[in-house]
Amino acid sequence: MSDKAIGVVGAGTMGQGIAQVLISSGFNAQLYDVADEQLGRARSNIEKGLSKLVAKDKLSEADKNAALARLSTSTALDALSDCEVIIEAAPEQPALKEKLFRDLSHLSSDAILASNTSSLSLTRLAAVCERPERVVGMHFFNPVPVLKLVEVIRAEQTSDSTVERIERLAEALGKTAVPVGDSPGFAVNRLLVPMINEAAFLVQEGAATPEAVDAAMKLGAAHPMGPLALADLIGLDVCLAIMNVLQDGFGDPKYRPCPLLKRMVDAGYLGRKTGRGFHRYD
Repeated sequence: MSDKAIGVVGAGTMGQGIAQVLISSGFNAQLYDVADEQLGRARSNIEKGLSKLVAKDKLSEADKNAALARLSTSTALDALSDCEVIIEAAPEQPALKEKLFRDLSHLSSDAILASNTSSLSLTRLAAVCERPERVVGMHFFNPVPVLKLVEVIRAEQTSDSTVERIERLAEALGKTAVPVGDSPGFAVNRLLVPMINEAAFLVQEGAATPEAVDAAMKLGAAHPMGPLALADLIGLDVCLAIMNVLQDGFGDPKYRPCPLLKRMVDAGYLGRKTGRGFHRYD
């Protein structure tokens, strides 16, 4: 990779994590969001994340300051025009992502456009771009600074060179790239989110409480976190969106979203980010 900045679109939880890993690994990162307030929160959260590493003696104060100096933020999409790679981490809304990819494609014909989508079709995203062979999936996992996996998803149009460059970037970030085909939910979420959905059915049916479900999977299946606590961490709105993608993509009733999950999202009980999901948070 060159010394050009890596662009990140979206300063939410995933965008913040991706930007933190980029600057910690020696890359310049250009973080874009439509709201100045969100960019301010993102910079503050990234600084807090780096400070935790300093407190644990995993990073020096000097290296923390050097990393923060490599972070730029902007509400102007044009700020990404010189980026060699642009990683999109916007909300899981197909129309929004397609518009972003269309705009980014017009902005820079040379950049690789990588999407952090957790379930949407990369082939559809590539189809709206002028250089579809330069579109690829680069799916990080939350929390990005901790989890090592990056699913690299090849659209029907993606070139071998694009995949190779993204795999090299993942390696430079200390991640392990796992190639996955462009199928709804890819690999991890196609396995994981239906399990979360089934756990929600257990609660809806009164078969077990959220605490019981989580304790059972931790103690009986050696999961480090129960499925409903994990759903709260991911965001129940994100889990529901993935279930909808799976149901639409496969047309199989086994992917029917749990009605309780739908009601909780409608109520605004989205998990940790709202203070309430299947569990309550201070």
